[in-house]
Amino acid sequence: MRVLHVNKFLHRRGGAEGYMFDVGALQSSRGDVVDFWGMDHPDNAPGLPLADTFARYVQLDPAPGGLASLGAAARMVWSPRSRTGIEQALARFEPDIVHFHNVYHQLSPSVVAAVASADVPCVMTLHDYKIACPSYQLLANGALCQDCVESGTWHAVARRCKEGSLAASAVLAAESGVHRALGAWDAVDLFLSPSRFLADVVRRSGVAEGRIRVLHNVVDPAGDPATGPGRDLVVAGRLSHEKGVDVAIRAMTSVPGDTVLHVAGDGPQAQSLHDLAHRLAPGRVRFHGRLPAPDLHRLVASCVATVVPSRWHENQPLSVLESFALGVPVVSTDLGGLPELVTDGLTGRLVPADRPEALATCLTAMVSDPVSAHEMGRRALTLVATSFSPRSHLAGLDAAYRDVARGRVAAGIGA
Repeated sequence: MRVLHVNKFLHRRGGAEGYMFDVGALQSSRGDVVDFWGMDHPDNAPGLPLADTFARYVQLDPAPGGLASLGAAARMVWSPRSRTGIEQALARFEPDIVHFHNVYHQLSPSVVAAVASADVPCVMTLHDYKIACPSYQLLANGALCQDCVESGTWHAVARRCKEGSLAASAVLAAESGVHRALGAWDAVDLFLSPSRFLADVVRRSGVAEGRIRVLHNVVDPAGDPATGPGRDLVVAGRLSHEKGVDVAIRAMTSVPGDTVLHVAGDGPQAQSLHDLAHRLAPGRVRFHGRLPAPDLHRLVASCVATVVPSRWHENQPLSVLESFALGVPVVSTDLGGLPELVTDGLTGRLVPADRPEALATCLTAMVSDPVSAHEMGRRALTLVATSFSPRSHLAGLDAAYRDVARGRVAAGIGA
């Protein structure tokens, strides 16, 4: 099979890009012909065959000023240049299936329209809530919000969802509103959602249930699973408000003993979290910065539990799956897709968000009974081996690809 993966960034920038490259490697290793298309960018992976057809690079974070900002806003709604570029790529690569990932803003739905015009079947993996929420995260100024899911995107303007800025929020609301009104995503044959929670949000936003399929993420870490009970705790991910790392630091003030909370990652709150840890829990929190995957896996495997204190609706975070694959249980909040992964008392513990005292109680129980925590980790390891393995994920992808192609043939599309 010839598979073209499409994403705005073509370097390992985040979870969406990591998933795309990992799945592409799995597909290539079993004989599929795989290529990638997206935006021209100085950090793109080297040697991409279709690079001369890529969409022109544009910087949107931070957004450009002056007249350039108007051009960037127009590109977010519809990009003729992106459409021309992917048309050239389609003609050259001749894919059997196009697999979209994050194409919002820099590429726009124009690339989906181009694939539809070329009569090529396509699927789209949902890595966030953008189709239902103008600001991606179901958050309004840091607070949980689903106002735009089932009603107009004007709520994003009223609540100034984008960093409190009226102008930036208006741009996002207009972009999403135009896309909804024009049915910009209607040409996607099938949406793949890693969690039931995200699938339900997208369904409530107006996507027909028959066009959404739940397909869990895949995990295949290179690290060795924990061989016995660990001692410390670890939180890994972006150091930003929605991740709730500050809650974990506050909880450490009530965890007895000399247990250390290891923090692996970087982000806009790095300095404020350092200051908070120094003030509230001196000597109890150790910051490692962003670690290479092998080092991170070794750190997680040495701990009694991974902490996911998110205050937003996580979809299906790889930090949970990677911890499970290392035989380490997870203590997480009960938002979004997290309860679909973490079964309270079996593979970890669930706590309410923004409740450091409740989190501290669970962490204390883990640290005080590491043998029971290790048993939870062993059950989590069994879960990922059966439901989140590369083999099961590829089988699910193959079924989705086949069903989309058969559906188009049955409907007489592309005949």
